Amino acid sequence: MKNILITGATGFVGKHVVNALTDTDTKIRAVVRRPKDNGQISQKGIDEVIETNDLFSENENWWADICKDIDIIIHLAWYAEPGKYLQSSKNIDCLSGTLQLAKGAVSAGVKRFVGIGTCFEYDLSDGLLSTDTPLKPLTPYAGAKVATYSALSQYLPEEKVEFLWGRLFYLYGEGEDKRRLVPFIKSRLSEGKVADLTSGNQIRDFLDVKDAAQMIAELALGNEQGAINICSGEPITVRQLAEKIADEYGRRDLLNFGARADNHMDPPKVVGVL
Repeated sequence: MKNILITGATGFVGKHVVNALTDTDTKIRAVVRRPKDNGQISQKGIDEVIETNDLFSENENWWADICKDIDIIIHLAWYAEPGKYLQSSKNIDCLSGTLQLAKGAVSAGVKRFVGIGTCFEYDLSDGLLSTDTPLKPLTPYAGAKVATYSALSQYLPEEKVEFLWGRLFYLYGEGEDKRRLVPFIKSRLSEGKVADLTSGNQIRDFLDVKDAAQMIAELALGNEQGAINICSGEPITVRQLAEKIADEYGRRDLLNFGARADNHMDPPKVVGVL
């Protein structure tokens, strides 16, 4: 049996990673933010819950204690509030806190560390992005992820800890924040209301969060090391995705493409290579 510590286990991706590990020979210890209402966190598949006011403020010694007897860490936690996370200074806190976690993991004798990055680490002008694509972060979020990857890819192997870094592309699905694209479209169409959208010509790599979580779980239990893309590898326009959703309701007529201006800072194509 493998003892796995997961941060962000109750989040959008984390819940599905826990579910993906349910039928495997693992025992899961989750480090979570203490609920504001002081309620008890309970989720199927989690064997032990460690609460903290802010996991990114904990030091190396705290993490060394929490990581005792842990074989694998899956570090999913990060600041990710829609509309704010890309430019937030909280990314620096996440970076420094992650390094403390890594140092504590080394002290505790953890054998494998799985970190989660983003496709925004890459030079997006390339359009088709492989792990050989140069890195060119353009936001504090992407910069902090690159800095974390760069530091841990040097530090952990030197300490005899296996290191895997999974770069997420465009996820959607169950538990997604209602302010994001897919929930927005579904909410409008379910109410019979028009969904004002951009042109929808942007080409993206969308992946259901359940599929992404399954990939993360399998990779965590495997032997692969280094950077890897967590993506579908299939290009689709935002318009095509919106129409696919609308067809579930039989209401393509409610999709109002071009009502919102395209963000000219957005790259025209972001597709991962598996």
